[in-house]
Amino acid sequence: MRTRSFRPPPLKLHLDTKMPAHSPIASHFQGRLTSQVRRVLPAYLALLFLVLFFANTHFFTAPIRAANKYKRELKYQKPIQSPTSVIPRKIWQTWKTAPLAFEQRDSDTAKTWPAKNPSYRYEVLTDDNAIQYVEWHYGPHGFNRPDIVDLYREVNITIIRADLLRYLVMYAEGGVYADIDVECLRPVDRFIPERYNEHEIDMIIGVEIDEPAFINHPVLGSKCKSFCQWTFAAKPHLPVMMRLIENIQEWLHELSRQKGVPVGQLQLDFNEVISGTGPSAFTQAVLEQMTAQNHGREVTWDPFHNLAESRLVNGILVLNVEAFAAGQGHSDSGNHDSRGALVKHHYHASGWPTLHPRQNHPMYGEVEKCNWKPDCVAEWDKNVAEWETLPKEEQDKRLASKPPVPA
Repeated sequence: MRTRSFRPPPLKLHLDTKMPAHSPIASHFQGRLTSQVRRVLPAYLALLFLVLFFANTHFFTAPIRAANKYKRELKYQKPIQSPTSVIPRKIWQTWKTAPLAFEQRDSDTAKTWPAKNPSYRYEVLTDDNAIQYVEWHYGPHGFNRPDIVDLYREVNITIIRADLLRYLVMYAEGGVYADIDVECLRPVDRFIPERYNEHEIDMIIGVEIDEPAFINHPVLGSKCKSFCQWTFAAKPHLPVMMRLIENIQEWLHELSRQKGVPVGQLQLDFNEVISGTGPSAFTQAVLEQMTAQNHGREVTWDPFHNLAESRLVNGILVLNVEAFAAGQGHSDSGNHDSRGALVKHHYHASGWPTLHPRQNHPMYGEVEKCNWKPDCVAEWDKNVAEWETLPKEEQDKRLASKPPVPA
């Protein structure tokens, strides 16, 4: 008699672990899960969106910024509506202290402005009263631009505040601006050549650097074509001044985003100052405004290269390099004894570059010390290129034998 042992059927595993649809347990669990997901899903999606938004704010707000920039550009293209028909008879300077507390050198240069222009109002804004000036003219009593007031309050870098202040003053009231270390050689009335009608002139500027041959140089390229902003004149409420102010505002906020610090904590090098608020920024705004007032046809540096006399472009009178920037030793700037030299920049108040380092090669120093002399710049470029090919040991050896820099 044979016996058969009982073997249970093999156990089959299924990936699908759902219980039968008719199971009351499965039905209860599935309904409960669905209702929970439905409740929390919007919150999770909102949280995910917020995380993505704040992680990529610059990306998500790009269309908004582009639209705002377009609206700004339309505003700049509107016909000029200055409250004055001519440039006001006012002379502005800014400094740390009021005139009675000037050092002798500052007093000597400052006095030349009222002395040569007795019919002009003369005013100095100081570190103590500048913020009140900005609050009054750009607050609720004036242009109602709290964003500009906040920006001026937040900026801590002295040269940036000084650059911004001159533009704010010139937009608000117009007149003539001059740095405290600029001497007036000729009366302001000589700024406009006789062949022009002063009613047709909205702004007077002069060439500072005209060395376009260096446009591709890695250090000098951004500074080789620029208008002077240590002396200029303008009617109030010019679009070019507001364009410049808002360019600076946008630049500072973008730099703050890139460096991950508030505007008040920014640290800038020499090139950032020049390109952000100094002559390069000034030049960019002027050329942009000339283009806007030229029905969009681009105005480049070409008309101002080797400028022998003055040139009037869409209300902006450009004087040659000798007018405001004589005696530089470059750009064919001539000297201060010439009849065309209108001011003399003494540079004794221009100590800000020491606080904002230039690109300084450890062996060959700053290329700016060549003062735009082609042979010197070529030699600097050659030495720097050779340096990059040397092994570290040879570089260290040369640095160790380098003569100390005189104090």
